[in-house]
Amino acid sequence: MLHGRRVAPLSIDLSHVHRRSVTSLFSNLVTRPTGRAIRSGVESQIAEMDGGAHSVCLSVLDFSQVRVLDYSCADEIVAKLLLRFQAEDRPAEAYFVVRGLQDHHLEAVEAVLERHALLLVCETEDGTCALIGAADPLQRAVWDTLLRLRRAGPAQVAGEAGVSDAAAAAAMSALCVRRVAAPHSDGTVSPLPCLLEPTAP
Repeated sequence: MLHGRRVAPLSIDLSHVHRRSVTSLFSNLVTRPTGRAIRSGVESQIAEMDGGAHSVCLSVLDFSQVRVLDYSCADEIVAKLLLRFQAEDRPAEAYFVVRGLQDHHLEAVEAVLERHALLLVCETEDGTCALIGAADPLQRAVWDTLLRLRRAGPAQVAGEAGVSDAAAAAAMSALCVRRVAAPHSDGTVSPLPCLLEPTAP
């Protein structure tokens, strides 16, 4: 829960992390050892900027300069990062958004998300955001509604999405647990892209 905490965006260029962690000139993210090294580098950056109880880290993983991404590396970087920071004993309060995914990246990322029943917010080339991964139609409809409203409670989402209050509340809770949306102390919820905006609460 945000509880009024400051949202601190952290943009992470995975090709830069790769060069620093693996000492390779080529931005080819392949093999599990490479993925583990990059995930460790990402976690180190999050730890360095962790503001403790006063801030929430919103990490933007940038794949724009990544040439090749295989399934094993996607599993080590994307899936294991999400699983680590969804756990009750997560090392910091961090959320994740990805940008710069090309079609040849997307196949591997979507496969690992489906395998682990994970969801992820993906920012497309035109700046819009979409959910990728394992979500049912109700969760997708509620997330799209939240994206339009920016911040809303179950009753407002239910009215906009044309579902019952109970269904909206359950879907919003699931989206928060899966960390593609964040709850506020007043019972409202914001989707992650809205937290990137300068005026986000």
